[in-house]
Amino acid sequence: MRILHTMLRVGSLNRSLEFYTGILGMKLLRKQDYPEGEFTLAFVGCGDESENTVLELTYNWGTDSYDLGNGFGHIAVEVEDVYKAAEEIKERGGEVVREAGPMKGGTTVIAFVKDPDGYLIELIGAKK
Repeated sequence: MRILHTMLRVGSLNRSLEFYTGILGMKLLRKQDYPEGEFTLAFVGCGDESENTVLELTYNWGTDSYDLGNGFGHIAVEVEDVYKAAEEIKERGGEVVREAGPMKGGTTVIAFVKDPDGYLIELIGAKK
């Protein structure tokens, strides 16, 4: 058993694809419109779906925002250098909401980035 994907509902597919591919550096793996259901699915990730967990971005036509609620936490992404990744994300127009540094009460270096719909992405330094 393995986790295949996590689905996020997005208010603008183009804006979200720009963020996940252009700012975070993921790849668009596949995208398909479903006219009968009035939605589009786009799958993005850091590698092939056969070996990696990916994100499914769901755009329901005509819906431009969602209430995120208080149950969802964040998506975690491993990066080689959190300080460098956070700076590069800012340079590409991304919003870093927690600067890179050790986590409270620990030594693991983390940072948090917010996507266009308000979802949090945690950058975690690779274990060496």
